[in-house]
Amino acid sequence: MPTPPIIVIKKKASHGGHHGGAWKVAYADFVTAMMALFIVLWLMNSSKPIQVAVSGYFKDPSGTGKQTGTTMDGTGEKAQPVKQDMAKMKEELQKSIQGINDLAKLKNNIEITITSEGLRIDLLESESGTFFDSGSSTLNKSGQQIATLLAAELAKAPNRLSIEGHTDAKPFAGKSSFSNWELSADRANSARRLMQQSGLRADQISQVRGFADQRLRNPKDPLDPSNRRISIIVQSPAYDTAGNDTGEGKSSAGDTQESGEGKPSALGAKAESEPTGKENGK
Repeated sequence: MPTPPIIVIKKKASHGGHHGGAWKVAYADFVTAMMALFIVLWLMNSSKPIQVAVSGYFKDPSGTGKQTGTTMDGTGEKAQPVKQDMAKMKEELQKSIQGINDLAKLKNNIEITITSEGLRIDLLESESGTFFDSGSSTLNKSGQQIATLLAAELAKAPNRLSIEGHTDAKPFAGKSSFSNWELSADRANSARRLMQQSGLRADQISQVRGFADQRLRNPKDPLDPSNRRISIIVQSPAYDTAGNDTGEGKSSAGDTQESGEGKPSALGAKAESEPTGKENGK
């Protein structure tokens, strides 16, 4: 009889099988969770503008909403919604001003433009129309009427405001201790007081500044009446959150002067009282 063949059965050990890569998925999930945790911790310790910017991006990645993360300042001054809001406010103000018959003769003395700061409203003086009596910081009838109207309209907006006073280059003739610096600051403060009495919130004014003749509207003609003006700036959200405030509801005419061509100088004192006895001023 032939010898039967010897059959040896060998079993191969399995190293992983169909679930051999499962640990990679679990590890990837762990790394993702850790990254999310670190992002949350970073956001909790970041500044308010950064939080608003990141939140705005996730709410509207396309960048067409009201809170778009365009810059580290949050919504950014170039964000389209901000421009649209300012354009709408400009249109509403122009309609309100045109509705006052008494101010029809002064329509060319009121200039509204959109700048990087926000909406700038300039009350320009001319030979035929003024908002202040000569050499005085007290608003006349036309000035009071337009300031009251602007206050009623701007009080509806959440934006903060800054008010600037400007003069022409003609030296102020009168008290030796009183100059265009004091006059420009007093006029800006006079407008602030009336506007706050007419509806502006107590904390809505962020700055009151007097520039004298250091920011001429018409540098080619320093004596041009249009250089005498009050400027009301409705600050855009980007500008307002960039730290350009001087305080909550405080009035300031600036404490320093900047040297160099084209740079403004600011008055180094607050001007809350209205001086009397001015002569031959602007």
